[in-house]
Amino acid sequence: MTQLKELDRDDLNLRKAGFNPAADPEEALRTLAALRGHAEVTDAAVARALGSVRSAGAANMLAAMEHGASGAFRREIRRALFRLRQAGIAPAPDAEPHPPRTAAVALVAGTDIEGMLSPIDATGVRLVWLMKAKPRGGLNLLWGFSSEEEGLIGCNFGPVSRRELRADRARVEERAGVKMIEADWRLCDLILCEAYRATHENRRGPVGNFFTWRTELIAASPPGDDFVHPIYKELAVEAAGEPGLELLKEPEVLAWRFPAAQIKPYIDEIAEVQQSVIVLNPMQREDRVGQIIEKAIDGLLGGPAAHRARRRLEDIAYCLAHTRRRRTGGYAAAAAAKIRDGADLKRIPFFQNLVRTMLGAVIAAQQEKEREEPRLIMTPAEAMRAQAQRQSR
Repeated sequence: MTQLKELDRDDLNLRKAGFNPAADPEEALRTLAALRGHAEVTDAAVARALGSVRSAGAANMLAAMEHGASGAFRREIRRALFRLRQAGIAPAPDAEPHPPRTAAVALVAGTDIEGMLSPIDATGVRLVWLMKAKPRGGLNLLWGFSSEEEGLIGCNFGPVSRRELRADRARVEERAGVKMIEADWRLCDLILCEAYRATHENRRGPVGNFFTWRTELIAASPPGDDFVHPIYKELAVEAAGEPGLELLKEPEVLAWRFPAAQIKPYIDEIAEVQQSVIVLNPMQREDRVGQIIEKAIDGLLGGPAAHRARRRLEDIAYCLAHTRRRRTGGYAAAAAAKIRDGADLKRIPFFQNLVRTMLGAVIAAQQEKEREEPRLIMTPAEAMRAQAQRQSR
């Protein structure tokens, strides 16, 4: 009886949060994907609801949820999958959980390697660790600082004990005020390799041994352009949706800054509109600013800049999903997918608001700096007050 009451309460909370069992399958699927991680909704309730959604996407989502699931939650997933199979709906083969034999093969291929990441800071820098167990105990650690602007700005390699690694992690987290996350080693490898390739030849001296050290851990060739970010498998359903504005409140997005040289032309254009001698009414001014925002979206998130913006959003999505923020992680994955798929970003509210927020932050900082700096030229009234103050001393 107690279990039935808990089930009823879970399902009631699911409906209160916005799930409509009578909705069409695609809408129901989008709603359930968005509700994962909701404070009042359990994953078990989401799994039960998915069992009634007649959609291949529901089966794929359940299969993805089964990875790492255990106990009662896994049994709920299996029951939901059974109901869908009875209706002739099964997950795609690549969405099915790997059987033990496949896992064993993967282990031989290199899953004894571990990875850790820090979030990207306001300067576009993060710390990346790659570790592999040594035959006689301890680990070999390859670490590096990856910078969006400068590439690989520091790296080293050497043995370390588990105890030393835990102590190093605690020190890093305390100094930086952020938590490092355990990450897919392949993603960590990609980040370091991309950073090295982006390092200017004049600055490769201090990090020149990177690929030599890498071979101590990884026998495979460095990842190429065909690498598929793991977030698209982890958040497959969410990545097919729309990026929500709630993502703009996450610290990882608020800390995102474009290079000053790239953003300056748009800041200057907005300043010209605000200082124009031509009298513009508010509607005209907003229209002019809107045109600049659209240009900025194309320049900062499209064309040659698209790859960097997509990668930033993919890594933000990964960080959010692995720090119990799956909902907004899904929004970041959806935003990255929009760039990947060549969508018209100017028509998507998230990108409009992202660029407006970034440009607005720079403009506000400039205005604050101008207020704090003393002016070299004073008005007549200010000059008279200053003279009176000097005479009264």
